[in-house]
Amino acid sequence: MKEIFVEIITPSKSVYKGQIKSITIPGTLGNFQVLFNHAPMLSTFEIGKIKLNDTNDKEIEYATSGGTVEVNDNKILILADSVETSNEIDVDRAKKAYERAKERLAATNKGDIDIMRAELSLQRAINRMKFVNADY
Repeated sequence: MKEIFVEIITPSKSVYKGQIKSITIPGTLGNFQVLFNHAPMLSTFEIGKIKLNDTNDKEIEYATSGGTVEVNDNKILILADSVETSNEIDVDRAKKAYERAKERLAATNKGDIDIMRAELSLQRAINRMKFVNADY
Protein backbone atom coordinates (compact mmCIF):
# COMPACT_ATOMS: atom_id res chain seq x y z
CA MET A 1 0.00 0.00 0.00
CA LYS A 2 1.36 3.43 -0.95
CA GLU A 3 1.24 5.65 2.11
CA ILE A 4 2.19 9.19 3.07
CA PHE A 5 3.19 10.31 6.55
CA VAL A 6 1.34 13.43 7.72
CA GLU A 7 1.68 15.59 10.80
CA ILE A 8 -0.78 18.39 11.57
CA ILE A 9 0.27 20.90 14.21
CA THR A 10 -1.32 24.10 15.58
CA PRO A 11 0.25 26.58 17.98
CA SER A 12 -1.59 24.87 20.86
CA LYS A 13 -1.54 21.16 20.01
CA SER A 14 -0.47 18.29 17.81
CA VAL A 15 -3.64 17.28 15.94
CA TYR A 16 -2.73 14.26 13.81
CA LYS A 17 0.36 12.17 13.19
CA GLY A 18 0.33 9.03 11.08
CA GLN A 19 0.17 7.28 7.74
CA ILE A 20 -2.53 8.18 5.21
CA LYS A 21 -3.42 7.44 1.58
CA SER A 22 -4.32 11.00 0.58
CA ILE A 23 -5.08 14.47 1.85
CA THR A 24 -7.08 17.36 0.41
CA ILE A 25 -6.17 20.87 1.53
CA PRO A 26 -7.93 24.22 0.93
CA GLY A 27 -5.18 25.95 -1.06
CA THR A 28 -4.98 29.66 -1.65
CA LEU A 29 -6.00 29.15 -5.29
CA GLY A 30 -8.38 26.23 -4.64
CA ASN A 31 -8.38 22.79 -3.08
CA PHE A 32 -5.50 20.48 -3.91
CA GLN A 33 -4.88 16.83 -3.18
CA VAL A 34 -1.61 15.15 -2.23
CA LEU A 35 -1.05 11.49 -3.05
CA PHE A 36 1.94 9.15 -2.80
CA ASN A 37 5.05 10.47 -4.62
CA HIS A 38 3.70 14.02 -4.92
CA ALA A 39 6.28 16.55 -6.08
CA PRO A 40 7.94 18.55 -3.30
CA MET A 41 6.13 21.78 -2.51
CA LEU A 42 5.65 24.50 0.06
CA SER A 43 2.34 26.34 0.04
CA THR A 44 -0.07 28.37 2.09
CA PHE A 45 -3.66 27.32 2.56
CA GLU A 46 -6.83 29.14 3.49
CA ILE A 47 -9.94 28.85 5.62
CA GLY A 48 -11.73 25.63 4.74
CA LYS A 49 -11.67 21.89 5.28
CA ILE A 50 -8.73 19.48 5.45
CA LYS A 51 -9.76 15.95 4.48
CA LEU A 52 -7.60 12.89 5.17
CA ASN A 53 -8.13 9.36 3.88
CA ASP A 54 -6.32 7.08 6.29
CA THR A 55 -4.88 3.64 5.57
CA ASN A 56 -8.21 1.98 6.54
CA ASP A 57 -10.12 4.16 4.03
CA LYS A 58 -11.60 6.15 6.90
CA GLU A 59 -12.26 9.81 6.06
CA ILE A 60 -11.19 12.33 8.70
CA GLU A 61 -12.15 15.99 8.34
CA TYR A 62 -10.96 19.12 10.09
CA ALA A 63 -12.13 22.73 9.86
CA THR A 64 -9.11 25.02 9.53
CA SER A 65 -8.43 28.72 9.42
CA GLY A 66 -5.35 28.44 7.21
CA GLY A 67 -1.62 27.97 7.53
CA THR A 68 1.27 26.42 5.61
CA VAL A 69 1.95 22.97 4.22
CA GLU A 70 5.21 21.33 3.22
CA VAL A 71 5.30 18.19 1.07
CA ASN A 72 8.62 16.40 0.65
CA ASP A 73 9.57 12.77 0.12
CA ASN A 74 6.11 11.34 1.02
CA LYS A 75 6.00 13.38 4.22
CA ILE A 76 3.56 16.22 4.82
CA LEU A 77 3.91 18.81 7.54
CA ILE A 78 0.91 21.08 8.12
CA LEU A 79 1.36 24.09 10.37
CA ALA A 80 -2.19 25.35 10.85
CA ASP A 81 -3.42 28.49 12.56
CA SER A 82 -6.26 26.38 13.97
CA VAL A 83 -7.80 22.96 13.36
CA GLU A 84 -11.07 21.65 14.78
CA THR A 85 -13.13 18.50 14.47
CA SER A 86 -16.91 18.82 14.30
CA ASN A 87 -17.08 17.78 17.99
CA GLU A 88 -14.84 20.69 18.97
CA ILE A 89 -16.88 23.40 17.26
CA ASP A 90 -19.14 25.42 19.54
CA VAL A 91 -22.04 26.30 17.23
CA ASP A 92 -23.44 29.01 19.51
CA ARG A 93 -20.03 30.67 19.71
CA ALA A 94 -19.66 30.48 15.91
CA LYS A 95 -23.10 32.05 15.42
CA LYS A 96 -22.24 34.87 17.83
CA ALA A 97 -18.95 35.47 16.00
CA TYR A 98 -20.88 35.54 12.72
CA GLU A 99 -23.32 38.15 14.07
CA ARG A 100 -20.52 40.31 15.53
CA ALA A 101 -18.61 40.24 12.24
CA LYS A 102 -21.75 41.15 10.25
CA GLU A 103 -22.42 44.07 12.64
CA ARG A 104 -18.84 45.31 12.33
CA LEU A 105 -18.95 45.13 8.54
CA ALA A 106 -22.28 46.99 8.50
CA ALA A 107 -20.68 49.75 10.59
CA THR A 108 -17.67 50.27 8.29
CA ASN A 109 -18.69 53.89 7.66
CA LYS A 110 -17.89 54.72 11.31
CA GLY A 111 -14.15 54.53 10.60
CA ASP A 112 -12.88 52.53 13.60
CA ILE A 113 -13.56 49.12 12.04
CA ASP A 114 -10.73 46.88 10.83
CA ILE A 115 -12.51 45.61 7.72
CA MET A 116 -10.05 42.84 6.88
CA ARG A 117 -10.16 41.47 10.42
CA ALA A 118 -13.97 41.53 10.42
CA GLU A 119 -14.12 39.79 7.02
CA LEU A 120 -11.74 37.03 8.19
CA SER A 121 -13.76 36.58 11.38
CA LEU A 122 -16.91 36.25 9.25
CA GLN A 123 -15.24 33.68 6.98
CA ARG A 124 -14.04 31.60 9.94
CA ALA A 125 -17.51 31.64 11.52
CA ILE A 126 -19.16 30.62 8.24
CA ASN A 127 -16.61 27.83 7.75
CA ARG A 128 -17.29 26.45 11.23
CA MET A 129 -21.06 26.54 10.75
CA LYS A 130 -20.86 24.92 7.30
CA PHE A 131 -18.57 22.25 8.72
CA VAL A 132 -21.19 21.18 11.28
CA ASN A 133 -24.14 21.88 8.93
CA ALA A 134 -25.51 24.66 11.14
CA ASP A 135 -27.81 27.38 9.84
CA TYR A 136 -26.55 30.94 9.81
